[in-house]
Amino acid sequence: TLKNKKGFTLVESVLAVAIFSSVIVAIGAFQRDVFFFNDVLQTGLNNITEARKVLRPFVGEVRRAQVSNLGSSSVEKAEEKTFIFYTDTNNDGVRERVRYFVDGTTFKKGVIKPTGSPYVYNEANEKIVSVINDVIADQTSFSYFGSDYNGTTSTPPLITPVSPGEVRLIRVDLTIDTNPNRAPGLLTITTQATIRNLKDNYED
Repeated sequence: TLKNKKGFTLVESVLAVAIFSSVIVAIGAFQRDVFFFNDVLQTGLNNITEARKVLRPFVGEVRRAQVSNLGSSSVEKAEEKTFIFYTDTNNDGVRERVRYFVDGTTFKKGVIKPTGSPYVYNEANEKIVSVINDVIADQTSFSYFGSDYNGTTSTPPLITPVSPGEVRLIRVDLTIDTNPNRAPGLLTITTQATIRNLKDNYED
């Protein structure tokens, strides 16, 4: 005799399809999150890499700062958003006037090579390049320290307005946000450099 074989009821079939669909949706969401967080991580790493690219030459130039070819001080201006100094950027024996400054959401660099005889630093000849974009202006600034800097954060920066002749060490805090509408959040890179020919008794 044939035995009765029960199949899935309509309710059981619907329930099975619903469970299977939920599993598929969960797997898809998990994969989406994995790709999203991987993209976030990569974006953060790219931001760090970009910031370090600008700060590496900045540190080298500051350390090699010297008096200008006119005999003026190594540091011309030390302000919160602008730092101007003299350094030989290409090792040709001539000190260029280098200006790092914040312009809106862009961190820029301007260079003037002296010309003429005797030398003149003509501001009309300044070549300006955008070094890094998407900076947060009110969170990007320069701080300056004098000969009393002891190598720790307990030393307060020089009070503004800063006298250029007092500057021995420069710190820059650079805050970046490539996309305010998505992660990662704000990224702040901080570095500092000592003007070697003015260094007193501390290390940077």
